[in-house]
Amino acid sequence: MNTAIAPDVKFEDLNLRFAEVFARIADTAVAREQERELAFEAVQWLRDAGFGGLRVPLTQGGLGASLPQLFELLIKLGEADSNLPQIVRAHFGFVEGRLSSRDTDSQEYWLAKAAEGQLWGAAMAERTDTTRNSVTLTAVEPGNTEAGWLLNGEKYYCTGTLYADWIAAVALDGDDFVSLAVPTDAPGVTVEDDWDGFGQRLTGSGTTRFKDVHVPDAHIVRRFKKDELRAESYLSAFYQLFHLATLTGIANAVLRDATTFVKGRTRGFGIPGQSSPKDDPLVQRVIGRLSSLAYSARTQVLAVAHVLQDVYEAEQGGYAIEQHYTEAEIRAYQAQQIVLEQVLEATTLLFEVGGASATSETRRFDRHWRNARTLASHNPAIYRERALGNFYLNDITPNAAWRTLQAADAEQQANGARDEASAV
Repeated sequence: MNTAIAPDVKFEDLNLRFAEVFARIADTAVAREQERELAFEAVQWLRDAGFGGLRVPLTQGGLGASLPQLFELLIKLGEADSNLPQIVRAHFGFVEGRLSSRDTDSQEYWLAKAAEGQLWGAAMAERTDTTRNSVTLTAVEPGNTEAGWLLNGEKYYCTGTLYADWIAAVALDGDDFVSLAVPTDAPGVTVEDDWDGFGQRLTGSGTTRFKDVHVPDAHIVRRFKKDELRAESYLSAFYQLFHLATLTGIANAVLRDATTFVKGRTRGFGIPGQSSPKDDPLVQRVIGRLSSLAYSARTQVLAVAHVLQDVYEAEQGGYAIEQHYTEAEIRAYQAQQIVLEQVLEATTLLFEVGGASATSETRRFDRHWRNARTLASHNPAIYRERALGNFYLNDITPNAAWRTLQAADAEQQANGARDEASAV
């Protein structure tokens, strides 16, 4: 049962605030796709409208949106252009992390910047043979005119960084993991648009390089040991739900485009002369199925968003327990299994209403499938399905399973280090 308190702002007001911006983004989406024109202008429209401050509390200069309100707006943004929610995913993840933080000084410092319209990208993943973090943070040598740290290394899949003011990154300082924030225009930072996926091509998910980038103490967000790497949190579910909201937006766009396409047609396959496809029972059936797929996806995303809101409120109220976090992950994983398949079905079924003319590059209906397939690949659904089975059969939570894998990896590294030492 959802026990969420009433939000500080009405969804109708938020929807009205962004409706015109979303419409502009939708009107220009196909042209961006055709020219592979990066979405700098569209991001600026969102920035000017205060979109990045949605989750910042009203008392701190933001818009005070609840998590269900955020995800409903993300669905609408994804319908306009599915690149845009993914571009701002790291930003909202950073903001959500600060909202969950117990460090009030750090929270106020960063949330004020988000309220001002500043945006974050991410630099977390790497292209290495194993899941490791090779980016390093080292203390500036004593006597240097600038105290602080130096950041060196390379990250990939840095979604949104091309459009951002800040980069949320993670690095190693010895055996410590360090979360930090770096301005995108800091000396030594290089951001490249070299993402080569066939979908979500405008998200700026390329390479970020750091060469002796100075990081002051104030920009160290969090420091933690290896065995603290996965504290209980709803952020993993939050990040995954972001993709599901974007996919739901694609399903809505498919329904919109299919309906518009059919209404404008005056001929149907196998019917002589002029006809009315919108009155064809078979075409109506396809549109009906598309509407059901979109509705189902939206319902599941918002249901999980309410679970996340409950966890957030439990954290803020100081009564969050492990069960809250487990519930968030389990519900997000379950929604993944259904939403991914349903949206991919919708993006293929779209072409049943129009024949070969629906494949025209002037319409770019193919972008819906390409984008949905790319987003679905960001969700390791088969692993999550297995995690669900493990939970229901053996009462092993996803977090506990992850910790077991982490411990096994640490033991393997330690054994390798001992073997290497004994061979010397």
